[in-house]
Amino acid sequence: MTEADGGGRDGGRVLHELVEAHGETFAEEAGITLKDTPQPLYRLLVLAVLLSARIRGSVAVAAARELAGAGLRDPRRMAGADWQERVDALGRGGYRRYDERTATQLGEGAELVLERWGGDLRRMHEEAGGDVGTLRDLLQEVPGLGPAGADIFLREVQDVWPEPAPYLDAKALSGAERLGLPKDPDRLVALAGDTPPAHLAAALVRAALDKKLADSVSSG
Repeated sequence: MTEADGGGRDGGRVLHELVEAHGETFAEEAGITLKDTPQPLYRLLVLAVLLSARIRGSVAVAAARELAGAGLRDPRRMAGADWQERVDALGRGGYRRYDERTATQLGEGAELVLERWGGDLRRMHEEAGGDVGTLRDLLQEVPGLGPAGADIFLREVQDVWPEPAPYLDAKALSGAERLGLPKDPDRLVALAGDTPPAHLAAALVRAALDKKLADSVSSG
């Protein structure tokens, strides 16, 4: 591995600066202190649904905060809320283009989580039996959560559920490519040192989404 191909000290410097400045996870941005307990995991699932739509990440994060502020922090409350209550919370977050469809999906998804896993996503985790592919498939049973949404959830949860780690999906690896870094997850993890994988993934995704951000780091 050489500095010329994104390895060595230069690659490590770029990653360190990127994570230092932009390594906040999307869950943290949404006010979620992620732990292996039912409510934070469910709030992450909701955030992954919101981030799945073709809408700015900042809007999805704001909508997640509004839903939580309205008390819709667990599947029982989400399922029991009036559809209009969910629409209104999404609207306050600026999530207007997809608010009605997403409000329906969140209600249906909450009911699924309650019926299938007793409101506790740790049971989904147990059902997967440590197999990441199975876990990814189970996530996609949730309304509004396709492959991209499952990737978002797995990127964010990997510091709590270690089986997926290092989970650097195509979006994260495109950020690495934009920075001139290796597109190999193991090499990126080695360059990142003791950086938690979820923070590494979030930083790389932010670089993928924002060329100016990536340019500012790589030219630093």
